[in-house]
Amino acid sequence: MKFSVGYTTGATDQFLKEIVRLKKDIWEVYFSWGAAPSGRNAQTRVASLTPWEAQAKQLRDLAYLHGEGLAFNLLFNANCYGDVAQSKSFFVTVGETVEYIASHFSLASVTTTSPLVAKFLKQNFKELDVRASVNMGVGSVKGMEYVSELFDSFYVKRELNRDLNALQVLRDWCDQNGKEMYLLANSGCLNDCAAHTFHDNLVAHEAGASKMDNGYQFEGLCRPYLAKNKAGLLDATNYVRPEDVELFEHLTPAMKLATRVHERPERVLRAYIEKKSYCGNMAELLEPNHAGTIYPYVLENGRIERVVENGKLIYQNAENAFVKLEENYAYQQND
Repeated sequence: MKFSVGYTTGATDQFLKEIVRLKKDIWEVYFSWGAAPSGRNAQTRVASLTPWEAQAKQLRDLAYLHGEGLAFNLLFNANCYGDVAQSKSFFVTVGETVEYIASHFSLASVTTTSPLVAKFLKQNFKELDVRASVNMGVGSVKGMEYVSELFDSFYVKRELNRDLNALQVLRDWCDQNGKEMYLLANSGCLNDCAAHTFHDNLVAHEAGASKMDNGYQFEGLCRPYLAKNKAGLLDATNYVRPEDVELFEHLTPAMKLATRVHERPERVLRAYIEKKSYCGNMAELLEPNHAGTIYPYVLENGRIERVVENGKLIYQNAENAFVKLEENYAYQQND
């Protein structure tokens, strides 16, 4: 199994070196560009850097990774581009960005939530793999068929991650139609979250929203829900543990690791890529990281019971897998 790893301008040298050290198992490095909206923070919004310094750092970091032979995936995966989403000026910007990155680095693919961006790329950059973002929620053959002329590959809907039968149906369709499919391995999002689209829209508009006199802040539904229902980390989420990646070898050639806003992204890489296991709090490998959400409990990965039944991957043993730190628990991590 190969992995796609997320880069952010705030990345430390330690994380970059870890990507290079593990590069034989890294299929692509994905990132958004500059101040462009994306599914996470804009690359130029770094607390310790001015926007110009952040852009310069991104260029240096990408040049370093490119020099090490890594391929890139560019993100145009914001959930909203506002009133410019159909404008000629927007597509000029998209085209110029793709041309610049492709001419300087090893750009292999673009991931987008926009059918119009996908159409533009298919018409003008035929050499690129155009990929449907996981945020599009593509989770059925019909869903793939609807946009089959626009996309070469798909990130599959998170909620299907543990449904091996459903994934096999999509795998078969992709094989028959010359498409490819991938999975997001370590999402901490809730299944069927009613506020997911709303939250993604807020993230897309964070640059403007941060300048407003806001009446409320929205941090998502997952944290308050899991704080009250910690067992949901087993049955209301969709991550795949490092130990269980082997179950998906026949379904996808690569999995995406969410690391762009993770506090310790190198820990995620080591668990999934190097050790293919994790001794410690499974909540810490997720993005969003839910270690603080369930504190003072930890979700001890070694105590999670894996069951594969009727084509479904099931995580259970909530009674024993959640351990309170105050109980003199010998908590350890494998990094």
